Amino acid sequence: MTTTEPRAGATAAGPDLTQLDAWERGGTYTTFRGHRVFYRREGAGPALVCVHGYPTASWDWHKLWPELVQRFDVVAPDMLGFGFTDKPKGHAYSIVEQAELHLALLAELGIQEAHLLCHDYGVSVGQELLARHAEGRTPRWRSITLLNGGLLPEMHRPRPIQRVLASPIGPLVSRLSGPGRFSRSLARVFGPHTQPTRDELKSFYALVERGGGKRALAELIAYMEERRAQRERWVGALLTTEVPLRLINGVHDPVSGGHLVHRLEQLRPGLDAVRLPVGHYPQVEAPTEVLAALLEFVARCDPHVVR
Repeated sequence: MTTTEPRAGATAAGPDLTQLDAWERGGTYTTFRGHRVFYRREGAGPALVCVHGYPTASWDWHKLWPELVQRFDVVAPDMLGFGFTDKPKGHAYSIVEQAELHLALLAELGIQEAHLLCHDYGVSVGQELLARHAEGRTPRWRSITLLNGGLLPEMHRPRPIQRVLASPIGPLVSRLSGPGRFSRSLARVFGPHTQPTRDELKSFYALVERGGGKRALAELIAYMEERRAQRERWVGALLTTEVPLRLINGVHDPVSGGHLVHRLEQLRPGLDAVRLPVGHYPQVEAPTEVLAALLEFVARCDPHVVR
């Protein structure tokens, strides 16, 4: 991977996106297997790697960012097909490759141990990283915190749009989808009392639309089948890992909310789980509560972390 500076004058697509422009200016570009990859790195202290979800990007962490960088050396890339990173047409996107992207970036940055914070699509990346950790093929993971995501494929309840995107007409639907349909669909996975603002929805859509990203939605959705194919490896890693683990779950999430936590507690007795009265995006809907739960947990795992 070779690091370069952001393109001069680069701007995010869509209306009134000055915050996204600032987010990009605060980051850096590197390369991974010939593709430009955007990442943010800021702060000092123990390393914390933030792994975002589908269909969004590292921007998901912006509400936590000011507090995180006061305590951690925070690294947050946009994975292939997401956000400011390249979205190569026809690419065979996979969770396994996204895990390798993170490992390559950490190797480039010289990071040999880190805490992990993962959400949605990113929890599957985290599970692959846990499996590789057990095999001795990663940096040392000091802890892993998992937000809402499909940790158990049999408990995952995909939204209708996800099912359509995974169907043969998915590529057509993704190209024709506009900001209104996208916003309505995304808002339905938020909690009833923690709905996203109009500006937040505009930002999410702009990140999806950038660089041919609407097309990539249907290509990236293959992760649902990959979860099923990798179930034994990824669920096994989740249930047997010795890495300290905490789950922070928005229980009103219709996709991977309270029903998922209940089943995981049956499979892993004593699971450290924090339930919040929000939906699928706890870090956006309840950033103060997520930060408190994260810091309380990580400080127990690492004496260098200040709550």
